[in-house]
Amino acid sequence: MLELGKRQALKIVKRTDFGVYLAEEGAEEERVLLPKKEVPEHAVIGDELNVFLYKDSKDRLIATTRQPKLELGQVGMLKVKEVAKIGAFLDWGLEKDILLPFKQQTRKVRDGEECLAALYVDKSGRLCATMNVYEYLQTDSPYKKDDHVTGTIYQISERFGVFVAVDNRYSGLIPQKEAAGKYRIGEEISARVTGVKEDGKLDLSAREKAYLQIDEDAEAVMLAIEEFSGVLPFTDKASPEVIKREMGLSKNAFKRAVGHLLKEGRIEITERAIRKIK
Repeated sequence: MLELGKRQALKIVKRTDFGVYLAEEGAEEERVLLPKKEVPEHAVIGDELNVFLYKDSKDRLIATTRQPKLELGQVGMLKVKEVAKIGAFLDWGLEKDILLPFKQQTRKVRDGEECLAALYVDKSGRLCATMNVYEYLQTDSPYKKDDHVTGTIYQISERFGVFVAVDNRYSGLIPQKEAAGKYRIGEEISARVTGVKEDGKLDLSAREKAYLQIDEDAEAVMLAIEEFSGVLPFTDKASPEVIKREMGLSKNAFKRAVGHLLKEGRIEITERAIRKIK
């Protein structure tokens, strides 16, 4: 069976002036053309060639000996060649760029940038790209709790958190309760594995363990106090929403940082504010 979007070992079954036809052994009636310019110089009928199958500009199945940057179901970074009326065209290593439809974009892409994408077959039977890579990510990563990893943010959900493609390959999530700070789709981040679920998906945190993170958080709080002219107009009793919005920290992390600064004698807390001690 000829498989669109994948590499296959096929045999030459017929030669023509414009190329050779390839087929699986025992299924010669189902053929695909390899254009003449890609036929190896001394190839003869019966030779086996390793080719990739896609569709040409006229939607005809065609073979190439070139290696695309992605195959069907794989995930990787592709460069945006052009943004057009129907979507963006991405460079995937073949003559014909691949379409990333607008509805498959998790954010607007621009000419010249790279985006994380996967290949799928659309309803018309054509190969296309999508930035919705969740279902194409693997869940058999080698990572365990407290390992440090890098990955690309591909989706942000107010309900679930920040979805990360670890190594641009494995499924990871910074849960909403851990997703303090500002994130953007396409950003590459470093994170710590906080757990591995039964299905193999990774729970992540962009923060270190509390005892390692506290110094950094304390300095962030001091910087915020400086920006408010030495008086932060709320305390650690403020709502989690206010603290996260203003500080990018969870309430617990904020309280730990404030307690650390208080212990060091750098701040004082009043009923409604936190003041820098001069």
